[in-house]
Amino acid sequence: MKRYHLFINNEWIDPISGVWFESTEPYSGRAWAEVPRGGVADVELAVHAAHDALDAPAWRDLTATQRGALLRKLADLVSENVDVLAETEQRDNGKLIAEVSGQVQNVAQWFHYYAGLADKVQGAVVPINKSGVFNYVKHEPVGVVAAITPWNSPLALTAWKIAPALAAGNTMVIKPSEYTSSSLLELAALVKLAGFPPGVFNVITGFGNEVGEPLVSHPLVAKVAFTGGDVAGQKINEIAARDFKKVTLELGGKSANIVFDDADLDQAVMGAVAGIFGAAGQTCMAGSRLLVQRGIHDRFVAMLRDIAGKAIVGDPAKMETQVGPIATKAQFQKILDYIEIAKAGGAKCVLGGHALTGEGYGQGQFVAPTIFTGVTNDMRIAQEEVFGPVLSVIPFDDEADALRIANDTQFGLAAGVWTQSLHRAFHMSDRLKAGTVWINNYRATSFTTPFGGYKRSGIGREGGVDAIKEYLQTKSVWITTQPSRTNAFVLG
Repeated sequence: MKRYHLFINNEWIDPISGVWFESTEPYSGRAWAEVPRGGVADVELAVHAAHDALDAPAWRDLTATQRGALLRKLADLVSENVDVLAETEQRDNGKLIAEVSGQVQNVAQWFHYYAGLADKVQGAVVPINKSGVFNYVKHEPVGVVAAITPWNSPLALTAWKIAPALAAGNTMVIKPSEYTSSSLLELAALVKLAGFPPGVFNVITGFGNEVGEPLVSHPLVAKVAFTGGDVAGQKINEIAARDFKKVTLELGGKSANIVFDDADLDQAVMGAVAGIFGAAGQTCMAGSRLLVQRGIHDRFVAMLRDIAGKAIVGDPAKMETQVGPIATKAQFQKILDYIEIAKAGGAKCVLGGHALTGEGYGQGQFVAPTIFTGVTNDMRIAQEEVFGPVLSVIPFDDEADALRIANDTQFGLAAGVWTQSLHRAFHMSDRLKAGTVWINNYRATSFTTPFGGYKRSGIGREGGVDAIKEYLQTKSVWITTQPSRTNAFVLG
């Protein structure tokens, strides 16, 4: 069994506690790796290493172009090690190997993009309204960034933070999920190999109350970047606010995938299936509320059942598998509980609604692709994030009705619209209260464009130029160009 170590100051070290815990495969249930159980003392070491690195010449004196070169080298190393990184992550969280391999390849692209953006951050000379002074604005790194990342897509979602943060000149301490720490530790080895100076990138593994909370509350941490549930995000935001730390929070969703009667139904069905059953529904942007125009409701549900009912469920290490296991036992039970809540609330289960066990299902940590009809938007199954392969189908009458239902949620991460009307596409995208709107597609992301949510779906944006701004602070510099003849005590 492989034993990992903490990565602090470019060194592999044992946790001060001397304790490791097991990481198990969601499919087989077998323990395959030992992960160090970090604590407050380890957090102290890592944060101080990151803080010292900020002012160390090896990092501080690099030009933005040189930082970009390091990120580019890291990107190349990721590309060269796709198989190792993908296999490690797949064993940790049970995601399909086909999907994980693509995500890891995309991680390299994120590093390449921000490598190029590193030296494109420009300040400004301000035409100030005062004579005898020269004013310019510059952007500087925020400082030590604490990144706390989830178990569903650890490499991808952490890269969304690493790439812009390092491009901007910050240093980092990463706390991955205790369920999926191994792939981030494998990435740390590549960061060192790429030539990043000591202390710039650190990984502390362990549990939320033992590592995450001390990290967020540490006085030397200037910014917190978090991806996870809204309740945890709220707590992190409250702790960070005590010291006025900056935050980026990418939180939950209950996204509406809206199908109009003029849509290409074959295309829309495939989009609805991919939107909820891809990654076994374990994605914040899942289209878990399917809004279908009433006139096509029954026909569309029949098409949906036919496609989803044929999904290949099983071993995530096989390329042909389409739906894999649930990543953790706690999440597995939570999904089953929500299925019972939906049934008790009056929703009609027309597909799935149960766990899958027996030959081909490993330890049985699988939930069958599940579809509920007869759902009203006030039901818990329509309002609370399940984070699993469970779809709620809700009928609507017209555009106004669809908007009313779609926006009637505490979340606002994403939405989808399926229509052949250009006017409707623009109208709906203008009125939907969501950070991302997909028209005739679903779950598309890119390093070139921002991603983030409205309402309880988060604060800030990841991706595109917007993301690097999240890791910068602005400084205004005033230089006297001629002796002042005014009273030095008069301002304004």
